[in-house]
Amino acid sequence: MNTLKEIADLLKRQKSVLIFTHMRPDGDTLGSAVALSHALDALGIANEVLNEAPIPAKYNYLAGVEKIKMQPTLAAQACVCVDTSDYTRVGLLQNEYLMRSKKAVTVNIDHHISNTRYAQYNFVRERASNCENIAELITELGVPYDRKIANALLTGMITDSGAFSHADVNGDTFRAAALCADAGAQVQLITYETYKKQSRARAEFYIEVLQKLRFEVEEKLAVVLVTQEQLKRYGLRTDATEGIVDFGLNVDTVEISVCLLEMKAGQYKVSLRSQGKANVNEIAKAYGGGGHVLASGCMLFGDVEEIVDKLSYATRQQLDL
Repeated sequence: MNTLKEIADLLKRQKSVLIFTHMRPDGDTLGSAVALSHALDALGIANEVLNEAPIPAKYNYLAGVEKIKMQPTLAAQACVCVDTSDYTRVGLLQNEYLMRSKKAVTVNIDHHISNTRYAQYNFVRERASNCENIAELITELGVPYDRKIANALLTGMITDSGAFSHADVNGDTFRAAALCADAGAQVQLITYETYKKQSRARAEFYIEVLQKLRFEVEEKLAVVLVTQEQLKRYGLRTDATEGIVDFGLNVDTVEISVCLLEMKAGQYKVSLRSQGKANVNEIAKAYGGGGHVLASGCMLFGDVEEIVDKLSYATRQQLDL
């Protein structure tokens, strides 16, 4: 594995950089990318942030998010993937990444245990958020934080740590967050925009979905189902489901919480969360996915009841029941 100093030295030699974020972008991949983009701006290095789709409106408060492109316009010398465990996670941009990688140097900066070390330069360290890794990279680049960088970094730290509530949060997490706060990060703005602010339609959608929350495996597994019909009826996109999987963990008997998001008939995006006793990365890996010990995802196909049976069996194995 490379060091952040090696990667910083490499980036400082480039004239142009493309920054790739993962599909269905969250606060950590966007915070990582936007913060790095601002740092490269400060060094006079041309750069673009890329994502396969429009960015969720909840992140519009981030300075620079409006510049994110769905297709690159730079003939960049380097391609950097952030918070992305495998290059296929960039979604519709993976062919663009592969084509660019034939001539450009590739860099992978991530915090997922399932990372495949797919780039020429790889820095993968398990942390509560990838923004903690990017924060150290920016320090190695010699760029001081301003409010734009601090807001972006703290967005990733807050959202990927569940507002500093997950088991992988440690002293380093808080020390990194403190540096952002010292640089003017707007904690109240970030927490309101990412956790509290929502439309009436989304609130009513949540109520309907959570009314049908079901429990399996002696109430140790919580399962919530979201259908395309529900999203269409409330006029919502799939990003409106972000965070809904975490609700099940609030039930005192639950060890694993799952959200089944219908992508199309017979295909479900599965988000898994663990209270700590179960390694949901192992469950996701068994079905071609991955992520973290406490938070992972995969894609499953078939009837909902068949999928629930598979997840129930996996839960029993993880909990030795």
